[in-house]
Amino acid sequence: MKFSVQLYSLRDDIKDANGLLAILPKLKEIGFDGVEFAGYYGLDAKTLKKALDDAGLVATGTHTGCSAFLPSTIDDTIAFHKELGMEYIGVGGGAHGTDADAEKTALIFEWANKYGADKGVKFYYHTHSSEFNTLESGRVAIDVLMKGAYMEIDTFWSFVAGIDTKKFLLENKDRIVYLHIKDGIGHSPCALGEGENDLISVIEAAKEMGHEWLVLENDDPKPTGLEDVARSMKFLKEHAL
Repeated sequence: MKFSVQLYSLRDDIKDANGLLAILPKLKEIGFDGVEFAGYYGLDAKTLKKALDDAGLVATGTHTGCSAFLPSTIDDTIAFHKELGMEYIGVGGGAHGTDADAEKTALIFEWANKYGADKGVKFYYHTHSSEFNTLESGRVAIDVLMKGAYMEIDTFWSFVAGIDTKKFLLENKDRIVYLHIKDGIGHSPCALGEGENDLISVIEAAKEMGHEWLVLENDDPKPTGLEDVARSMKFLKEHAL
């Protein structure tokens, strides 16, 4: 299994374009094989691709906004991310608090995934806990979203939502392209192995699903992003390889 890291976890270490370029080889040294972007700090795709290649990393995905998947923007979105080598292009979240919101977001993804099908890309949605809430219709928000979007399940927020994460992952494996492996206590994320989440069951599910990648994320790294993800990498090497 290979390990990627969501760069939102390192936002305080990055801060600007130079910081983004400088952190890539450091992540390779820690043991990561890939990164999931959370903004590009004005850098063009060619520059970023060279920096990834030089560091020995691949771009596994990204978090952008649903507006990047509209007819007026999708061609530029696909071109930029394909130059980075991405097959999967994602968002960090979208409107889903009502039936109307969830249906609208699902329709954006449904259209985008049909449009991208012959272009070699899929569009995915990153979850938090609220996607497991029940809407006024009695449906669960994530079930509506999955009608159009592929999913990146954040396995800490699904734990917070109180669902059986492994069961959900295996039952919906055909719609799930990535897992965020994340730990935490209560509603507060932490480094892997320092919280309450059942991380072993997440790793088991990822392997049963045939996933090549696990994507690490921590919304609140301590004391720094690099130090935090290094502690998590130690856990991954001990339990996920």
